[in-house]
This record gives sequence, structure tokens and C-alpha cells, in this order.
Amino acid sequence: MPAIAAGAERSGAAFYWHLGDFRKIVGVDEDIAHEPERRGGPLTLPEYEAVAWDDFISSQLNAFGDMPVYLARGNHDTARGRTNAQYLSKFRQWLDQPKLHAQRLLDDPNDSKPHIYYHWIQNAVDFITLDNGIDNSFDPRQLSWFEARVRADSADSAVRTIVVGMHEALPESISRSHSMNESGAGTLSGDLVYADLLKARDDAHKHVYILASHSHYFMDGIFNTRYWRRYGAVLPGWIVGTAGAVRYPLPPDAASARAAQTNVYGFLTGTVNSDGQIQFSFHELKQSDVPADVVQRYTPDFVHWCFIENSEAKRRRFNLY
Repeated sequence: MPAIAAGAERSGAAFYWHLGDFRKIVGVDEDIAHEPERRGGPLTLPEYEAVAWDDFISSQLNAFGDMPVYLARGNHDTARGRTNAQYLSKFRQWLDQPKLHAQRLLDDPNDSKPHIYYHWIQNAVDFITLDNGIDNSFDPRQLSWFEARVRADSADSAVRTIVVGMHEALPESISRSHSMNESGAGTLSGDLVYADLLKARDDAHKHVYILASHSHYFMDGIFNTRYWRRYGAVLPGWIVGTAGAVRYPLPPDAASARAAQTNVYGFLTGTVNSDGQIQFSFHELKQSDVPADVVQRYTPDFVHWCFIENSEAKRRRFNLY
């Protein structure tokens, strides 16, 4: 993540959008275990849980300095009984930052408290953060809020583009086996969101883009599937799960994507054109991109391990032989 922060700054990014799973929570993260102050012995899970989110803030979010960071919640951020109230309390600084606070009150002057899902309009683009961290789904209140937002965007000539970010990909993507399809509620609520976005594209002539991260690889063109092609309903979509977690094997239909890579780390940038279209580019990070102070803190051997060994894709390929 410090390498991503440095890369985002070099690219001139206006903000960074983190699409969830800040920490593993169900087990001890390797980087926390390799911090100098914790190398004396293994952490117990309760000891790890007590520091995990604070370490995410100090070791990852703080690396972005003054650059705004927007957060979407992932399924690991709800693991082991972590509640909405705990999440809202810990990350209030990011969920109620000035741009989000002002946007929320502009939408509803009585909406004084931050939410886990939210949006902000910037340069004629409505960036919408959705939450499917619980039961792979969107709850009814969130769905109602989202549909109101899309209706407002569709009627507003000043909004040319809608970009929706979430943790788990909407249903019927190439990553179907690791997405909102994993629950009935997720499939139903995700289909409703997809239909609303399709209508915004086809009826209101908005540019629409969908981002997710739940699967730990990079993929461009995730909705180019038989299901959506049958309806002429392929929307532009990306999975960018390349910010440090263990890398996953690509799914069987990965060849249908415009691009697909695993065993990589990196980040996605988007450049907004004057007509509202966005050009997205994936920036792969190399081991040499990790800042020197980070390498010194975690040791060169561990940083090398992260790039070479932190991969279920490699383990599964090996196990085939």
C-alpha cells in the first residue's frame, strides 16, 4: 500500500478509492507479524484483532498523506462479529470527510450522520460507494438510496458519468464464483443495481463504469459473459484486487476478459475526458517500487516473499503436478 500511495501521487491522482478488506481479520496478516516490534513471538488472534484496524490506518492510510482516501467495506471488515457501529466509529474521519459531509447534506439537509455507503460528485462524475460486506448483498435501505441517486443522476444534465465502486462484483461476472452470486440475496440485489445502471446508460445516456476488488487479481471486462451478452447488456467493469493480499488463480473464463493478470500488485487510474468517458489504466508495481523505509522496516527478505510467494495461484499450479 505505501508503494500504491507513492504511485498514486506520481500519477497525479485526485484521490484513492479503497474497495475493502483492510485487514484479514480471520487470521494474522503477514506484514503485521513481521513488524519489528512483533517479531519476538507469534501474535494470538485476540492480540492481532486489537491492533489490526489501527495498523491499517498507520501503515497504509497514512501513507497517502493529504490525498483524499475513500473507503468501501469488504467482507473481511465484517468478520468475527465486527459491527456497523464499530466500522463507523473507527473510520468516521474518512466516512465524514468534508466532501462527503457536504454532499450528504446537499442530498438531504437532515442527513447529519455518515453512512457506510455514500457518494460524491466531482468533475461531472458521480462516484458511488456501495456496501456488500454482509451476506454478499445490498440491504433494502441501501438499494432505495442507490435507486434515488441513479434517478437523480439520470435527470441531471450536469452529471455525465456514473462510477460505482464496491467490494464484491455484481452478479454474472467472469468472477461469478467469488462475487455477489454467492448468496441469493446478493444475486437478487446485485441484479437490481445492474439493471438500474443499464437503464442509466441506455435511457439517460450516461457513461457507466463498475469497479470491484473481492477477487485478488486484475481483470478488465468482467461482464463480458454469455449471460450479459445474451441481453446486450455488457457494462464496463473491472476487478482490482491487487493491493497486497494473497493472489488468486484466474477463473476458467478469464480469456473472455479484455485483460486478466494474477500474481501482480498494482492500482487502477482513471482519466476523465471532456465528454465524460473515462480511460482506465492498470499500473503494475514491482518490488523496486516499495519505498526504502518500508523495505527497511519489514526486511528485504519479507518484501521479496510478498512478491514471489504470496500466491494461491502459484501453489495450486504447483499442486497439479
